[in-house]
Amino acid sequence: MQQAKTYPFSKSARLKSRKKLQEVFSEGKRFHTGCIKLLYLAEPATLPEIKCGVGVSSRYFKKAVDRNRIKRLLREAYRLQQAALKQTALQTQSRVSLFLLFTGKELPDYETVYKQTGHLLQKLANRINEMAP
Repeated sequence: MQQAKTYPFSKSARLKSRKKLQEVFSEGKRFHTGCIKLLYLAEPATLPEIKCGVGVSSRYFKKAVDRNRIKRLLREAYRLQQAALKQTALQTQSRVSLFLLFTGKELPDYETVYKQTGHLLQKLANRINEMAP
């Protein structure tokens, strides 16, 4: 019997540092696809790593239940598609801090979030490859 691949998204891979979050929002680069915006900061490092955070504005989603659902969808879509980005970070020896921000006004379905997140992560991997010497 073949064992299924696991795609962990552990606590150590989450962007939780207030200082780093402020740095990503103030100095980081950004681009968006559909209703998801990706903010990132890529730096050369001896130990390559990727830290990811997710967020949803309470302006359009007043209920915490809705915000939490969208954040779960974003985390799951990232978790399943992070492998290519990790490989790129290893090859280019870079430390990447990224933040996925949902900017839509309506509750999304999982397929939409999955496709848009995949597109953003692919775009980010391409940009990291371009930045590498």
